[in-house]
Amino acid sequence: MGKKMGFDHMKLIRKYAGGHKNLITLGRLIAAISAIVVLIPYYDLWKIIRIAVKGEDTSRISHYAWQAVLLTVASLLIYIAALLCTHIAAFRVQANMRSSLMKRIITLPLGVFDEDGTGKIRRVVNDSTAATETFIAHQLPDKAVAAVTPIGLLVLIFAFNWKIGLICLIPAVIGFCVIMSMMGKDMQEKMKQYQNALDTMSSEATEYVRGIPVVKTFGQTIHSFKRFKNAIQSYGKWTTDYTIMLRIPMTAFLTCINSIFVFIVIAAFAFSKDGVTSGLILNIMYYIIITPLITVALTKVAYSGEAEMTLIDALMRVESIMEIQPLPESSSGKMPKDHSVELKNVTYRYKDATRDAVKNVSLKIGSGEHIALVGPSGSGKTTLAELIVRFFDVSEGEILVGGVNVKEIPSSELMKMVSFVFQDSRLIKKSIFENVRMAKPDATEEEVMDALKKAQCMDIIEKLPNGIHTVIGEKGTYLSGGEQQRITIARAVLKNAPILILDEATAFADPDNESKVQAAFEEMSKGKTIIMIAHRLSTVMNADRIVVFDDGRCVENGKHGELMQKNGLYKRMFDEYSRSISWKVGA
Repeated sequence: MGKKMGFDHMKLIRKYAGGHKNLITLGRLIAAISAIVVLIPYYDLWKIIRIAVKGEDTSRISHYAWQAVLLTVASLLIYIAALLCTHIAAFRVQANMRSSLMKRIITLPLGVFDEDGTGKIRRVVNDSTAATETFIAHQLPDKAVAAVTPIGLLVLIFAFNWKIGLICLIPAVIGFCVIMSMMGKDMQEKMKQYQNALDTMSSEATEYVRGIPVVKTFGQTIHSFKRFKNAIQSYGKWTTDYTIMLRIPMTAFLTCINSIFVFIVIAAFAFSKDGVTSGLILNIMYYIIITPLITVALTKVAYSGEAEMTLIDALMRVESIMEIQPLPESSSGKMPKDHSVELKNVTYRYKDATRDAVKNVSLKIGSGEHIALVGPSGSGKTTLAELIVRFFDVSEGEILVGGVNVKEIPSSELMKMVSFVFQDSRLIKKSIFENVRMAKPDATEEEVMDALKKAQCMDIIEKLPNGIHTVIGEKGTYLSGGEQQRITIARAVLKNAPILILDEATAFADPDNESKVQAAFEEMSKGKTIIMIAHRLSTVMNADRIVVFDDGRCVENGKHGELMQKNGLYKRMFDEYSRSISWKVGA
């Protein structure tokens, strides 16, 4: 049970523990000693019962009683020492693990955050490391206790009357077998599915919360976010099915561990046929007291097994991120000769996907050309744009910027050449000034103000209490989706990169914000290579070229007028878009 497909979780824990790994071993050893010490008072208890039943020297009772109390206190203090060792080691493991994760995350290809979702990555950084800390700090010493206690109990049970002890062990052995049947590979796979369902719900919850401004702006309801609702329902269904699956083995386990008293009664009747002796009374009384320890021990075994499965899954999730390698950097250091973009037979398939997101696309975009990518949702437009800036590496084909394969351009240089305005524009919880200056850390306040003016942001700045030094999210200061987009456009203006990619940059904008966003685009796009992704087809009519995508393929290519004459997918989309606008106005 300790390993899953060769996965050595303790070896990994020791690696992250570094110089504190010996504390883990010491903590487990001390916990085992405490488990032995805590059982010794039960021997004193047997002596006290013997004195009471057989009428021996009662003056010895206080001696055994005080000895039992002192040993119980000693076992508690020893266990606290064990917890101290494991807690120190656990905090070090958690700190090292989170530090390693953050160092790895900062090097990850940007596409990883699209594929896995920020909610899933956040859960790994926070929850998986916390689960590891909890296991080391609490479950590891408990596991040592759970391993040693049954051995000590066997000694106590067989020491006084092995026949009664053997009868008492029958339900305990059956219960133990039931526990082990619940901890096989199938259960580990179920634990993985549980965590996956939790990851999905967490990711969708994160995206839903981020989209709340859209709900308020456009008057939508919670049912607009079907993915979040479906994720909750899926998690609920999985949990229900999982619980139903466990009801029979759990019922059997609880029945076994709670039926030990029944077996004691059977043993009492069996051994009383030849008469009731003081020795039999002594043993029966003693076993009535000690047999509940078997129940406690088996319960600890069950919980330690479940905790270990949770830990293994958590560590595997941590390692799944640590194993992602940064995109390889070429040593050639070639530099683009201009700002053109060319795609040659580009194909890309997402991780674990069954079909290609982009299929054999070839496209040339001249330096300074303005093109628009349109098509149904999921047709591959955003994926293609992300491939250009190397969020991922293509599965097949190649992408050239300025005549040079993007794999041969240093990533820092490629990032300098491209500004990307995302559909879901996000601002960090800092001032407007700091948010905009992220594009150029050494920019002056005057340069930032100029960028804000060009991005049509002055009406936003004027209403803020501290102007550009107002912190977003502080004291109730929030911006609408369209206002956030204009701030991110100001960031792109300040960067002044020669290639600009706009991914649904007016998606969250109301009509007033949309007109200002369009004005900002016109200001910042002069002399630049523009790649615009849009669903609002009115925004792409003046593009130099419109490229239409469907199911990952480029199906049409030309100016607005040319495509309207072809009577193809673009015309159908534009006609539908025009009707939707008319319907909204008529409403």
